[in-house]
Amino acid sequence: MTVPRSTLRLQLHSGFTFDDAIAGVDYFAALGVSHLYLSPITRAMPGSLHGYDTIDYTCVNPELGGEAGLLRLAEAVHARQMGLIADIVPNHMGIAGSDNAWWLDILEWGRHGAHARYFDVDWHSPDPALRGKVLAPCLGAPYGEELAAGRIALSFDAAQGRFFASYGEHRFPICPVDYPMILRGAAHGEHPEMTALADHFEGLTVQPEQHPRARAAQEALRAFASTHGAKPFDAALAGYSSNATASRERLHRLLERQFFRLAWWRTAADEINWRRFFDIGTLAAVRTERAEVFDAVHALALRLFAQGVIDGLRVDHVDGLVDPREYCQRLREKLGERESERPPQLDGSRAYVVVEKILARGEALPNDWGVDGTTGYDFMNDVSALLHDPQGEAPLTATWSELSGSARTYAELAFEARRKILAENLSSELDRAARGIHRIAREQSATRDFTFTAIRRVLAELAVYFPVYRMYPHNGSRTAPDDAYFRQALEGARRSTARGDHAVLAYVAASLGGDGRDGEPRSAASALPNRERRTAATLFAQVTAPLAAKALEDTAFYRYGRLLSRNEVGADPGEFALDVDAFHAANLERARRFPYALIATATHDHKRGEDVRARLAVLSEIADDWTATLRAWSTLNAPHRRAFGSAPGIDETAADRAEVLATSEMGSSIDAVSMSTTGASMAGRAAAASQAGLSMACTPLPGPTPNWAPGPAAEAMLYQTLVGAWPYGLEHTDAKGIQAFAERIAQWQLKASREAKQQTSWHAHDEAYEAASRAFLFDILAPQRRDGFLRELSSFVARIERAGAINSLSQTLLRMTCPGVPDLYQGTELWDFSLVDPDNRRPVDFDARRACLVDTPPSEQLRNWRDGRVKLGVVHRALTLRAVSPALVLEGSYLPLTVTGPRARHAVAFARQHGDAYAIVIATRLASSLISESGDVPLVDPAAWGETSITLPPPLAGRALFDCMSPAAPKADGAGRLYLRDALSALPVALLVEEGVPHG
Repeated sequence: MTVPRSTLRLQLHSGFTFDDAIAGVDYFAALGVSHLYLSPITRAMPGSLHGYDTIDYTCVNPELGGEAGLLRLAEAVHARQMGLIADIVPNHMGIAGSDNAWWLDILEWGRHGAHARYFDVDWHSPDPALRGKVLAPCLGAPYGEELAAGRIALSFDAAQGRFFASYGEHRFPICPVDYPMILRGAAHGEHPEMTALADHFEGLTVQPEQHPRARAAQEALRAFASTHGAKPFDAALAGYSSNATASRERLHRLLERQFFRLAWWRTAADEINWRRFFDIGTLAAVRTERAEVFDAVHALALRLFAQGVIDGLRVDHVDGLVDPREYCQRLREKLGERESERPPQLDGSRAYVVVEKILARGEALPNDWGVDGTTGYDFMNDVSALLHDPQGEAPLTATWSELSGSARTYAELAFEARRKILAENLSSELDRAARGIHRIAREQSATRDFTFTAIRRVLAELAVYFPVYRMYPHNGSRTAPDDAYFRQALEGARRSTARGDHAVLAYVAASLGGDGRDGEPRSAASALPNRERRTAATLFAQVTAPLAAKALEDTAFYRYGRLLSRNEVGADPGEFALDVDAFHAANLERARRFPYALIATATHDHKRGEDVRARLAVLSEIADDWTATLRAWSTLNAPHRRAFGSAPGIDETAADRAEVLATSEMGSSIDAVSMSTTGASMAGRAAAASQAGLSMACTPLPGPTPNWAPGPAAEAMLYQTLVGAWPYGLEHTDAKGIQAFAERIAQWQLKASREAKQQTSWHAHDEAYEAASRAFLFDILAPQRRDGFLRELSSFVARIERAGAINSLSQTLLRMTCPGVPDLYQGTELWDFSLVDPDNRRPVDFDARRACLVDTPPSEQLRNWRDGRVKLGVVHRALTLRAVSPALVLEGSYLPLTVTGPRARHAVAFARQHGDAYAIVIATRLASSLISESGDVPLVDPAAWGETSITLPPPLAGRALFDCMSPAAPKADGAGRLYLRDALSALPVALLVEEGVPHG
């Protein structure tokens, strides 16, 4: 099997191609990476910056350099004994524009198309207007308005010989059955030759056997156009112009006959009749569960694996698939069939496969999927929680309750967000699931009177209370882990539904894989055939998975701001901290079940960069100081809050249309009104504010926010973001640097406010609120504030930055040495103060990183720690150890080590053992109270550790150890005690090995 020692994720797009990656291969190899982990390489929507909107699974994206470019990259990495892992997107395809041939086929021919069964379309919609059609919710305004305005037009593509309806960038092919009518309209005028062309299509039907004839007829149109030009066809199109009432009505009737129904984008949430990726109307779910679709989707990846070009796959959004277990097992089987075709030097090696999967605390990835683990969100959660001080939870919770004006917990906010998303964004998905279960109920006399509405009601409650992303039933029945989670949902639904609905609830519970165990009411559903039970469970999962993602990560995370470092993908903001014992337990479980899973601290989907989170974690250690600082800043900046209301003169549909047809960038402006400041300290201002009854927790007006922007909760989260993302080396007097920083924060602020879906949202912009919020940001960061808020902000960051850097170095070393395969996200080997995408996908200067890579110990870079070279050094030295002693960290045992003494809670330590070889890992945590105020490096004074020590494994007692990170050679005493004042004298982390084990 090809097991990576480590991976480095690269985000490929037209601005960073395979050839650009080749230019960095020497650096990646020198860093110690064993495999490059590539974002999706299949052809995506033109200009895609991420590749997850695949439009053609059969070819390598030409914008990246095509297959030739991929082969060049493979040759370059193989020459350095490295490999490639590719990200695949089997769940959905991009369908915007006119580039997806599979999707265009079903728009043209409906359920008679060759690819009609490739997409999850409900061709039997209860809406008569959608039966046999695909809803196309792409219009920026209601259909009638767009038709009357002439923005929907009939066009002709001379290169393809096809008629289509056009709207902006979108193209909708007209069914060839209607071509005779269009062509004959021109034949009665100046172009009688169109009659002959119309005859080619006469008598054509939609049946599949007629499609070759239609293609031949379209070829005749193409040939005619190449000879005679487009003018004859212009005459045909004129009969469907929107300029006159009669021709516009003719166009409408033509469109109504097609296999698509053009609609305002707002209709999607309630009426869409095909499965999307989450609530995104430009990404259509693919039916990979069908054998022919699976083969078409994976043919390229399987071939590249067989040829030795790639060594493994990362499966995107596995929870979106109908049956993840069955899918993963089939993928493993198909890859296994191709192993013997691999080049001889690869020895028929087994493919490395990981899945993108969010695991809740205590939730386990099933063992029977045949994969090597997840992509590492679970570890990212564990290591981040480890760096938080549990003593800060109560005061920060109280502060947030005051600031937000609500004592609601994160769990309560999450329930509220789930209800909102289910009602406003995923209503059609809920309808579809309820209809499926209702159809099953109608087939039995005992349940035929359970109405659709009642089933929908109870199904909604089950979805709202379901605590994880989804179930994974086996043969139509819930597994034991599924059942435990389902019963939590069932209890919540029982509490929230009327007693009269409990019989329906019992039926739905049983139909979703139940069997009457543990006191569950038995019903007719218990005897349902497995096929119907599997169908019901699948429909339920297709509600709960997108609901969890949209309600939690994309809504509640932007509403709850107790401490934003815990609002991360894969984490539960309600879980504040993790103690050392729990961290060890999670690592032991990973080592036992999935020793080769990826472990990450940054990804292309993270909400905040790894070093932003590490710095913000320090606030948990100084909760009272942070509360006082918030109050002071609130008072200081109160004059810059902006009143807002409904923006007069805004045409909502025009704004919608602009959102659909084009993306505009809001211009920036900085209010020139200066604010007078005083020399009072923050504590003094906080006290004055308290005496005056002022705080950020102003009494809000009815509604989601007060009538000033950005509002108390959003303002509190803004301050955390400013503190967390402030780059090292940025001076508060650097006007140009502050301007660039403010633009980045403004981009985050806009996204955060829209994701919160309270005052504004992606679907309904409150432009007045957004503009006022942006003005507030630029006001408080204006150059004239350099001796006021900017100085205060910079000074506060300076207070906590060393503790934050210690956290960063600790989580870096832990990622490199804990059980699993460490994944390095592009560029994060230096400090990573990025925010949510697209900020975390900015170009990376690999040349600069190459110049920073040296062979000297990282401890020598500590004095210049702000440039990030010390972090790069930790990465490099740890990866070097993995390269020279791969068995030690890939296959070695994980041995938690006991820390004792006065500062025991401030360190975490463990050993990796393989045979007689050991590596000892020590990392500092919760360092804020240990750092000398007079120091300037991120290091605890060795004397501050006192008698704190770790107990080494018995074989190491009295033996010399060498630190891979520094010249130190600490030695344990005869009792096996290694004192931290010796081990952590040069850096806040240590990676100790015995003499004879290479250590850099």
